[in-house]
Amino acid sequence: MSSIASSISNTPPAAAAVVVSMAIGRSYADNRCFRCYYSRRSFWNANEKGKKSNFTSILIGKHKNRRLSFLPQAGSALATTRNLDHPNFYQEVLEVAREKFTQEISFQSKDKDISLAKALLYVSAEDEAFMAFNREKDARSLQSERRDASFKSNAQECGSMEAMPLAGKTIREWLIELDTIAEEVKAELVSRDIGCHLVEVLEAVNLVLFKSRGFNRPPVLLDLKYSYLHSVLSSGCGSAILLSIIYIEVCRRLNLTIVGSRVGDEFLIWPQSANPEELFKVTSGHSLFGDVNGRCVDDPRSKASDLSSNSLSGLDIATNRDIIGIALANLIRLHWKRASRSNHGLMLTSPLRPVCDANDKFSKIDGSNVPLVRPQDLRLAIMASERLLILQPHNWSLRRDYGMMLYFCREYEVAVQELSICMAFAPEDEAGILEPFVEKLHLLRLESSWKSLGHKGPLRVP
Repeated sequence: MSSIASSISNTPPAAAAVVVSMAIGRSYADNRCFRCYYSRRSFWNANEKGKKSNFTSILIGKHKNRRLSFLPQAGSALATTRNLDHPNFYQEVLEVAREKFTQEISFQSKDKDISLAKALLYVSAEDEAFMAFNREKDARSLQSERRDASFKSNAQECGSMEAMPLAGKTIREWLIELDTIAEEVKAELVSRDIGCHLVEVLEAVNLVLFKSRGFNRPPVLLDLKYSYLHSVLSSGCGSAILLSIIYIEVCRRLNLTIVGSRVGDEFLIWPQSANPEELFKVTSGHSLFGDVNGRCVDDPRSKASDLSSNSLSGLDIATNRDIIGIALANLIRLHWKRASRSNHGLMLTSPLRPVCDANDKFSKIDGSNVPLVRPQDLRLAIMASERLLILQPHNWSLRRDYGMMLYFCREYEVAVQELSICMAFAPEDEAGILEPFVEKLHLLRLESSWKSLGHKGPLRVP
């Protein structure tokens, strides 16, 4: 078959029209952040009231003179693994996966050269290593309680991140799976004995992905397998953003450029086209745009229902880093929702409510009433947030949420550090909300340090 790219270049403008759209839930806007390292020293001065305190000037000076590190503390998730037989394997996977992810989305690389599939498979590898470690820890505990229980570590069979299976396949094999899907599209074009016009190629992509392979979006996305690329490729079910990423990656292998953009709560993808009017021509009572976008086009609550050929060309095209950020933000939301399910109504910012509200059970700030959340899901949310901070260090709201997750994890020292950094970038009114909370959190940090030294009773200032 002749080259698809060369054939498309001769495609009449009228034929260049297909859009695929999937609705996504709300996620953090423009979350493209770096994870930075700063001094462990607290920048808070509890004696200064009614202003941002002297931490701001100190922080800015330190910030200018300190090199930013691309490598977050991926290994902190396994800080308690030293007494197990294979902690080094999981530690290596965490570190290598984070390093590979960071290299893939590095700002030294051109955005067009970033592989969405590789970046998200590195995310899968890091999180799977953390969850596999917890499963092995539970199995070892069971073995110690029941002498008849057998246990075999999967780490013995893997040996390295590249060899670690994700739903039965390695990262390299999942990349080959995307190549295979692209080959199936080419075979479909040959079997139909048609040309390689843009519309025909994308119709073949739709047929392979959504008919032959049966990819679909489930109505409820609480299962973790719907939010990791390897799981979606394995099961055929996934979130809209991941289905969009698969579509983009398959078309990239066919030398087709697919672009995308946020539209309200949806994320739309479509081929670059000189004639978007074709998308909105009504045939047999409906348009091609409506066919591929489904409910979000017909739903008057959706902004996608108001799109036209003119408004489509005016949308802001998402970069590859933007798309990765959307996927990570959705992971944060999912893991936090799972972590806080036993505390109805608990949000990351709940502890920031005014302390004077005595009726608010989340407003009192002390070490004894921090709401209990599921530790594994909370740690996964923290890890996703660290990756997202690699993309944009000055996103104050993301850093605030990251600091609040550390507070729920009772990592008070790092929480004070991150929330102090957040206050340096936050608007003045937001910094004013954070100030009393950070002050009390700083006291919690001192009290926890006091108790860790073996002292009893509350910390008293003479």
